Amino acid sequence: MAFHVEGLVAIVVFYLAILAVGIWAAWKTKNTGSEGDRSEAIIVGGRDIGLLVGGFTMTATWVGGGYINGTAEAVYVPGYGLAWAQAPIGYSLSLVLGGLFFAKPMRSKGYVTMLDPFQQTYGKRMGGLLFIPALMGEMFWAAAIFSALGATISVIIDINVNISVIISALIATMYTLVGGLYSVAYTDVVQLFCIFLGLWISVPFAMSHPAVTDIGLTAVQEVYQAPWLGSINSLDIYTWLDNFILLTLGGIPWQAYFQRVLSSSSATYAQVLSFLAAFGCLVMAFPAVLIGAIGASTAWNKTEYGVPDPMTKKEADMILPIVLQYLCPVYISFFGLGAVSAAVMSSADSSILSASSMFARNIYQLSFRQNASDREIVWVMRITVFLFGASATAMALLASSVYGLWYLSSDLVYIIIFPQLLCVLFIKGTNTYGAIAGYLFGLVLRITGGEPYLYLQPLIYYPGCYPDENNIYIQRFPFKTLAMLTSFFSNIIVSYLAKYLFESGTLPPKLDFLDAVVARYSREHMDKATLVKSDNIVLNELAPVNPRHSLTLSSTFTNKEAFNYVDSSPELSNTEDN
Repeated sequence: MAFHVEGLVAIVVFYLAILAVGIWAAWKTKNTGSEGDRSEAIIVGGRDIGLLVGGFTMTATWVGGGYINGTAEAVYVPGYGLAWAQAPIGYSLSLVLGGLFFAKPMRSKGYVTMLDPFQQTYGKRMGGLLFIPALMGEMFWAAAIFSALGATISVIIDINVNISVIISALIATMYTLVGGLYSVAYTDVVQLFCIFLGLWISVPFAMSHPAVTDIGLTAVQEVYQAPWLGSINSLDIYTWLDNFILLTLGGIPWQAYFQRVLSSSSATYAQVLSFLAAFGCLVMAFPAVLIGAIGASTAWNKTEYGVPDPMTKKEADMILPIVLQYLCPVYISFFGLGAVSAAVMSSADSSILSASSMFARNIYQLSFRQNASDREIVWVMRITVFLFGASATAMALLASSVYGLWYLSSDLVYIIIFPQLLCVLFIKGTNTYGAIAGYLFGLVLRITGGEPYLYLQPLIYYPGCYPDENNIYIQRFPFKTLAMLTSFFSNIIVSYLAKYLFESGTLPPKLDFLDAVVARYSREHMDKATLVKSDNIVLNELAPVNPRHSLTLSSTFTNKEAFNYVDSSPELSNTEDN
């Protein structure tokens, strides 16, 4: 394959344009808000992200390199096809459910990160435990898509994979480092436009290639391989359902999602953004589906790719860049490459910012340095953006199974964090004991179920499991959803049991070592008020929420602006001023 100077120039121009937009957004951040809330401006953009920019950035966060490449791959792989391309519908539904049930209570309480309600209700130790799967999900996701980008660039313009990964990661880390959410949001607008334009320009050229058969025919008839519409065998129905529920519910408890929700100017806007992003995800999946169908409809022996086909060469995961390279004119393939690069960077920067935001606020500030100044928090955030970006890059270059690690970590987000989020928002009375029990039960059931991507044999063999070609047992039983439900009900049962035992006197107060039931006024205790109240939601919609960083942990979560609207009497105003 020849080295394409034009392709390299196109990529350089694209990256410089993205970097310029990111730096401009960083300059905009410096002129937003007061000096006292600089860290909040970086994390949630001053809570003034509008519908247009918010809708673009939330859509671009989901429509990443894995989303586009993975959708095309699922449609292309014989025996799977469109029936197994679950990401577009699954993630769109997750955004709809997030908007209906989670966006309003989270935004109305004025939280800064997804982990705030956990630390408020379950304490800082539990917040630290939940940070682990949240961090793993974000970091392995960034590493996986950096790895995919490097392979894509190497396919189309034939440059070293490592160099392309490092440069892409540096660009994404740089503008995230200087501008925070503003840089990520505004570059997402440009990147989403590039994804849409680049892929849709490529599709007609690829479809009109002489080696491509009518995709309408290959959708229902076997020409070069099984029809790309695909089918679901009766034996695999439970696996399909397990994966679909995981995508739908497991797509909610991500900091990258709630960062956009919490940056909205009101709770209602947060809901609308979720619905707009759900529609955007569906629209952006169409060109990826068509490219996968084109790959399944191509006589590869009639192209420069030759034989055997990508499936036989075990390059099915690269079907999208292969279609762009071998079925499109050179200059068109560069547009497609720009689209894939944009998709990767739009997700990677969000993951890096999400991880650093949770660490700086929930681990560093709320757990260790409650008296830290805003300037100190900003510098911690900048340092962790660089460290997490470097770590994701290193994993992309060194790890042999990045996708396997991300697959496992995304399962943990679904099994551990989602049921905890349900409990902390909607189940009144759950406590730290129940949260720990749910965490451990969910973790044990997921690990013992095995993981083929990591060649991890199961310890529990559920009904219907069978060995694959590597003699690793595959579970057909929906054990992931079982683990999630077990975690959820364990939290509730153990919480109410602990509450009953301590309040009835069966257990002495001194055994309440987590200060979760009896020791209500200990230094470890934080405000355990009901998290979802209709009056709070209404009041907070009337005014933007800007929580004040204070010297005490509990008051960090206090939305003082809301109290000013409860009673506008002079007495209350004087009390607040004092």
